[in-house]
Amino acid sequence: MTAPIRIAIAGALGRMGQAIAAVVEARDDVVLVARFDRPDVTGEGLVSRDEALAACDVVIDFTTPAASVALAQHCAARGGPALVIGATGISEQDGALIDACAATIPIVRARNFSLGVNMLMSLVTQAARALAASDYDIEVFEAHHRRKVDSPSGTALMLGEAAAEGRGVDLNDVADRGRDGITGPRKTGDIGFSVLRGGDIIGEHSVIFAAEDEILTLSHSARDRGLFARGAVQAALWVGRQPKGAYDMQDVLRG
Repeated sequence: MTAPIRIAIAGALGRMGQAIAAVVEARDDVVLVARFDRPDVTGEGLVSRDEALAACDVVIDFTTPAASVALAQHCAARGGPALVIGATGISEQDGALIDACAATIPIVRARNFSLGVNMLMSLVTQAARALAASDYDIEVFEAHHRRKVDSPSGTALMLGEAAAEGRGVDLNDVADRGRDGITGPRKTGDIGFSVLRGGDIIGEHSVIFAAEDEILTLSHSARDRGLFARGAVQAALWVGRQPKGAYDMQDVLRG
């Protein structure tokens, strides 16, 4: 019988940290061996970062970009453990620093761990490939709770990239991420982003293909944070048995 993968949780007192702990404790193929948070945070059951890293096979991290980079670099310097990173708002520069650490340890980094969202990405790419930019405008809409600090969400950008891939363009060249005042007519081929922040919305994402005579909407609604926690734990179970390298949720789903 294969031994359970030993899990440590970074940012253990946060909402996602608590949701991940609940998922881990309900399974028998993984075991929660350590919980840690910021060095200045104390609490029942928390240990230091170094104690946690020494005890586990995989760390699941849903903290902040800066903390994720520091954690990845620390894990790489000591030769492990493996990492699952789901922090939002990671810049290209921070992403490159994390990916560099994957030359030493296995890292799964994803902007969304939902199976449904990853399926939505494929559908968006197919639709963008089939529906001409001259006829269909693309708008990515997302809504999240009032506490979310980055905008557009990482998932919205991921969906924008999926649409850009379908059209064979670079998202940076066609993204319209802000409209205010007299902006003029919409530019053909642009991929727009619209954002709502309010209340306790867990996550709503839609990709709208708007033509003169029809509108196609592909969407996903998250109903419980456990959705992302379950995906992250599945990723941890997978990456804990992988060689060094940079992976994403598509790799996990392919098995």
